[in-house]
Amino acid sequence: MVDPIMYQEDGYVVLETNRGEELLTESELLARLERIVESLSPLPEDVAKFPTVREKAVYLLHNYCQLSLDENHYIQWYVVRWQKR
Repeated sequence: MVDPIMYQEDGYVVLETNRGEELLTESELLARLERIVESLSPLPEDVAKFPTVREKAVYLLHNYCQLSLDENHYIQWYVVRWQKR
């Protein structure tokens, strides 16, 4: 049987082009993804179908782990646990 701690999410490590790694909470990452969604055009087709910026950001958070911002820039995010238990 799988230990439930394997599915625990405390936050995210975020990597962006030319920036150091950051540790963000889910709400902080969602806020960043919302800003990206507002400024990025075109959005991937499966993301663009959602009516609100918030829904698009939530979809990205749960269904992607990398997004190209342009041909030279990207953002990646990965679930992490803050401490070993």
